[in-house]
Amino acid sequence: MIDEDSLPTAAINDNSTNAKNRLWRYGPPVIWATLIFIGSSDLLSSSHTSTFIIRPLHVLFPGASEATLAAVHFVLRKLGHFTEYAVLAWLAARALGTSSQSWLRTRWFWVALVFVICYALFDEFRQSFVPSRTPSIYDSLIDISGGITMLLVVAIRVRTRSGSDGIIHST
Repeated sequence: MIDEDSLPTAAINDNSTNAKNRLWRYGPPVIWATLIFIGSSDLLSSSHTSTFIIRPLHVLFPGASEATLAAVHFVLRKLGHFTEYAVLAWLAARALGTSSQSWLRTRWFWVALVFVICYALFDEFRQSFVPSRTPSIYDSLIDISGGITMLLVVAIRVRTRSGSDGIIHST
């Protein structure tokens, strides 16, 4: 006869709960990094984004010159770089700051920063193999600036909410 109390059901439940927690923790930054990867292909190159950015700008500002519209297009694309890496940094900080590993929880800022820097540099390097893309270290610097800005915002909020330990406490 099998004693039901001796079965390792708690361990099975803990493992499935841990796997689910990891998926909810690390899934969003992985999905976002994948979207950045896809967007860095020919799909969102300048020639393609101009069709759905410049046309509406023509409608909104019919008297604007082509040079002005091109400048606005350029600025919007660079803001896109900044924003997409700010979101990546926020998702990475969220994942690392609530990790089950204490060394990740205490060093979330630096691990997330290294991740954002490496991913931004990898992204621009990869673009060097896409004919319709122009890799630029300046784009990487914009990406990294977005990431650093968001990490600093998160760090300030963590410090003011949880005291001086710098650990993101999940609620």
